[in-house]
Amino acid sequence: MFCYSLLCLLVYYAVNTNLRPYATVPHKGSDSMPVKILSVVPKSPCARKGLKAGDILLSINGNPINDILDFQFYSSEINPLFEIENKSGNKKSITIKKKEMQETGLGFETYLMDKQQRCRNNCIFCFIDQLPKGLRESLYFKDDDSRLSFLFGNYITLTNLTPHDVQRIIEMRISPVNISVHTMNPDLRVKMMRNSSAGKSLDFLKQIAEAGIIINTQIVLCPGINDGAELEFSLNELGKLYPAVQSIALVPVGLTDYRDKLFGLNDYKKDSAGRVIDSVDDFNARFMWYNKAKIAYPADEFYLKAQREVPRVDYYSDFPQLENGVGLWALLKDEVFTLLGEEEKPDEVFGEPAESELRRVSIATGEAAFPLIVELIDEITKKCHNLKVHIVKIKNTFFGEKITVAGLLTGKDLLEQLEGQVVGEELLIPGVALRREEDLFLDNVTLQELSEKLKVRIIPVPNSGRDFIQAVIGRQV
Repeated sequence: MFCYSLLCLLVYYAVNTNLRPYATVPHKGSDSMPVKILSVVPKSPCARKGLKAGDILLSINGNPINDILDFQFYSSEINPLFEIENKSGNKKSITIKKKEMQETGLGFETYLMDKQQRCRNNCIFCFIDQLPKGLRESLYFKDDDSRLSFLFGNYITLTNLTPHDVQRIIEMRISPVNISVHTMNPDLRVKMMRNSSAGKSLDFLKQIAEAGIIINTQIVLCPGINDGAELEFSLNELGKLYPAVQSIALVPVGLTDYRDKLFGLNDYKKDSAGRVIDSVDDFNARFMWYNKAKIAYPADEFYLKAQREVPRVDYYSDFPQLENGVGLWALLKDEVFTLLGEEEKPDEVFGEPAESELRRVSIATGEAAFPLIVELIDEITKKCHNLKVHIVKIKNTFFGEKITVAGLLTGKDLLEQLEGQVVGEELLIPGVALRREEDLFLDNVTLQELSEKLKVRIIPVPNSGRDFIQAVIGRQV
């Protein structure tokens, strides 16, 4: 719901996942990283062979298992050979008899099974470097792990990869792979990422593309550094890798108030943001002439900064870059307007039911999404006449007022700016502001704490037109 979460993707893993970075069991005398079995599903193929929680998985068909990708790939064969070491240290080889595509029944502590790969770059625009002190330790961890790209959609820079890693991606047909490119100019990439291997690692991008692996890319644009002529060059070079490269997201650099002693960067203004949009439009026009497809998309934030109308849904093809804040505005608006326009909806859903009381509700959102929420509520109240909605625009004083996305709202800002502002029986907030599976904001304020202090029931709402309408009117749609 009105999440509009562009910048929060830069801290996506730390905020939205619960994986622990270590899950291996050291195994003396072996170069592989055997893993401990956490659970065995009763009556599963592995249970029938006597495997138990606490056993150590050494290999499958002679291949070491370092993560869930290895496990799924090698165990997918019919009747794979498992090498196991039990709690007593006894080793045995077991053929797991199973049907094609049948699950083995084993559970592990984490998806990665070995150490999570830390980012080796020192990018001039890194959002994590701009975080204030005192947040959760996990938020300061910079991951750059190709496995998380496949498992969770994280973006990787390729600088952590080895030729063996690239070959594994190709052999296992790991797809799609999400890659942070930033520029296709090798020398400029080294300067922007402050990593001597950043330029040469672009060769991996080309190898992966030539193997037919689907790739989504992103470019974090910094004014005067990798936009302008450099952006045009990068778009053209990525276009040459189509159809492997399916999409290119252009995201503006996010700048907090915590940039002391960091590389000097400027924010995008109306004119500079407009030039980015124009460059992308020019590229897409040429690209579509030859390929009958569109692959480059500016993030919604560029249109807001340029004070231009956000494109309609048909601009975004099949929305390949929603998680990068590309098309969220258009999609949410279209979903809401479509549902409101369905004539077969009964009067009791949107109309004023007999003997109903006036429903009052408040909405808190970030500055970027505020105009859209106002527009959507105007349309909803045209159909639902017993509804009064109070919308509060929250300034991000925690990270700095240049940060306007709802995904980076904090409990502290919500509390300070909503005191005395909440009207009605419920307060709706963007669900993306909370850590998934935990009612916790970035600043460690819990949803319950905020609710108790504001003395109101708080409803986190997903980024969905149907969920948004239902939360606002308090009824199923």
